[in-house]
Amino acid sequence: MTEPLVRVSGLSVGYGGVPVLRDIDLHVAPGEVVALLGSNGAGKTTTLLSLAGELPISAGSVELFGAPATGRLHHRVRRGLAFVPEQRAVFRQLTVDENLRLGRGTREAALELVPELADKLGRRGGLLSGGEQQMLVLARALAAAPKLLLSDELSLGLAPIVVRRMLRAIREVADRGCGVLLVEQHAVDALRIADRGYVLRRGRIVMTGTGAELLARLDEVSESYLSSSGSEESL
Repeated sequence: MTEPLVRVSGLSVGYGGVPVLRDIDLHVAPGEVVALLGSNGAGKTTTLLSLAGELPISAGSVELFGAPATGRLHHRVRRGLAFVPEQRAVFRQLTVDENLRLGRGTREAALELVPELADKLGRRGGLLSGGEQQMLVLARALAAAPKLLLSDELSLGLAPIVVRRMLRAIREVADRGCGVLLVEQHAVDALRIADRGYVLRRGRIVMTGTGAELLARLDEVSESYLSSSGSEESL
C-alpha cells in the first residue's frame, strides 16, 4: 500500500475548551481526491486548519509526508503542502500576472492548468469576477506542484459551471500524483471527482466510502447535513 501523504489518528480539536472535532481518523494517498463533507459547523474547516498547522490539536496525531507534522503553515508549505482557504486570497491591486509570480510555481504551469487566465494577465486582481479570482488562487497554488492540496469551499458563491471547471483542474493534478483533501459544499460535484469521502456531523466522522458509494447513498449524506447542528462558527 502506498504511504499516505497525510495520516490523522484520533484527532481532537477545540476552541476555548469547547470540543469541535472528536477522535477523527482519516488519510489521503498520492493521486487521490478525498472529499470531506458535512453541514456548516460540522468541523470541516477546523480539520483543514489543524492539518495546515494553523490550529493546535487537543489530542491525537497528524503525520505529514511520513513524519509527525510540526510547525505552522509556511513550514508545511516548504515540505509540499498547499492550502487554498475559503477566502479569496488575491492581491487586489496587483495584476493577474503579478499574483501568479508571487506563487511558488511558474506562470506557465499555472496557465497550463487554468488557461482561462491567459487573456487576463494584465488585469488587476480586484477587477476579476469572483469565479476568476478563485481560479487565480487555485492556479497559483497548483502551479507549485504540491504533494498535498487542502482546499476549503473553493466554489463558495460561484456558478455551477465555474465550480465544475475548478474541480476538473483539481482532478487533473490528482491524476498527476497530488493528493487532495477537498471541502466542498457541492457534494454531488465533489463526489463525482472524488476517489473517497468522509462525512462529518457534529465533529465526528459518521460515514465513509468511495465517491461512487457515497453518491449512491446521497439521501443518507443529505440526512446527515439536515441533522447537524455543530458548535463551530462558520467553520
